[in-house]
Amino acid sequence: MDKPVYIAAYHQSKFGKLMDMSVPEIVSNAVLGVCGEIGIEPGSIDVGSIGAACNFSLNEQGLLAGLMASVPGMQAKSIEAVENACASGGQAIISVIHKLLLGLGDVGIAVGFEKMRNAEGRMDGKLIGKVLGYFSHPDERAGKVFIFPHLFAEVMAVYLKEHKVGERDLAHIAVTEYSAARHNPYAQMRDVELSLDQAVAIEGNNRYIVEGLPLKTYDCSQITDGYASMILATAEGLAKLGVSKSDCVEIAGYGQATDPLKKAGRDVLKPAGAYAAMKQAYAMARMTKKDVNVAEIHDCFTVMGAIGTEVLGKAEYGQGARYWTDGKAYSDGECGINTSGGLIAKGHPIGATGVAMVGWSSWQLLGKVPPALQVPDPRVAATFNIGGPICASVCTVLKRAS
Repeated sequence: MDKPVYIAAYHQSKFGKLMDMSVPEIVSNAVLGVCGEIGIEPGSIDVGSIGAACNFSLNEQGLLAGLMASVPGMQAKSIEAVENACASGGQAIISVIHKLLLGLGDVGIAVGFEKMRNAEGRMDGKLIGKVLGYFSHPDERAGKVFIFPHLFAEVMAVYLKEHKVGERDLAHIAVTEYSAARHNPYAQMRDVELSLDQAVAIEGNNRYIVEGLPLKTYDCSQITDGYASMILATAEGLAKLGVSKSDCVEIAGYGQATDPLKKAGRDVLKPAGAYAAMKQAYAMARMTKKDVNVAEIHDCFTVMGAIGTEVLGKAEYGQGARYWTDGKAYSDGECGINTSGGLIAKGHPIGATGVAMVGWSSWQLLGKVPPALQVPDPRVAATFNIGGPICASVCTVLKRAS
C-alpha cells in the first residue's frame, strides 16, 4: 500500500460464554477495551466498522453502527456495519483500511463479535444450525439438519478420497490446536486435553455428524460467544495517538475475493477466490509464502485446516494434512499455524473470528503471546478468513512496523 496502515492496538474477550452481557454492552466493551490498551479515548477515533453474522436472527438487533456510535465520543463518526458470514471480522478490517486510505480519517476501529448463547450460557443447537444455514445456497439446504457441518462433511469426504489421506491425518489438526489452546488464556477449550486416539474414536461426545460422511465432533469448531477489536492507524494517526511504530504491526497486504455461494459446480478443494485473495495479499505486501512463519487460518472444520495450509502456500496442493502430521504447524515448526488454538479449540465467535486471527498474529509478531506458543523469530504473518462454504475469502499479510 502507498499509505501504510498499522495495528496500533488489539483487544479481545475470553472466548466461550458471555453469559448475560447484552449486545450494547458487548459493543461498548469492545470499543473501550481496545482504547484502554493504549490509553486513548474513543473520541480519538475517526472511522469505524463492525461485523457480526447472526445478530439479527439470534439477538434481534440491527444497526450495529448505531450501537458503536452510542459509546461516548463515537457519535457523528463514519461507521458502518458489515456482514460477510464468517468473514465478517476480516471484512470489517478491510472496511476500516479503505476508509483510512480514502482519507476519511487517520485512526479507525474494527470490531467483530457474536453472541450465540443465552444469558445462562446455553445454546439452542437446532436454531443455531438453522441460522448458520442462511449463509448457504437455498438449493443446497434440503435434507440437511445441520447444514454447514453437512456441507463440510461432503468437502471432507472429497478431500480424503482425492488426496488419499485418512480421518486420523485430519485429526492431527484438532489435536495440535487443542494442545495450543491449553496455553491460550482466551481460548474456549483451554481446560480440555485431547489425544489423537480420542479424536478418532467414536465414543462419548465424539460421533459422526452425518451418517455415511467422515466428519466427527472433534473435527468441528466451537459454538462461541466473544468479541475482538482493533485500532488501525496511518503514520499520522499513530503520531496523534502517541503510539510508536516500534510497538506496532503493519498490514502490509490484503486481499478479498468471493466465489459463487453454491458449492456444487466448483472446485472446493482449490477454491478460486481463496487463492486469488491470498495472491493479492502477497503481491501487495511484496512478500511470498517463503517469508511467512506465522499464520492463522479459518479451520471451521479440520479439512479447512488442511485446505487453508495449501491456500497459504505452506503446503502443496493435496499435502495440507501432511504438513500437520509432520509437525510443521507447531509453534516451533516451519510455520506456526493457529497457535491460538484455531477455531476448533480457541473458539469461533463468527463475527469476531477474522479480527481475532489478525490480532493474534500481530501479538505473535510483537512477542506478546504466552511463551509456550511463541514462534521463535517471528518474521511475517498471514491470515486466511472465510465465509460460507468456502465462498467469501479475506486474507492479510502482516510484518513488524519499521
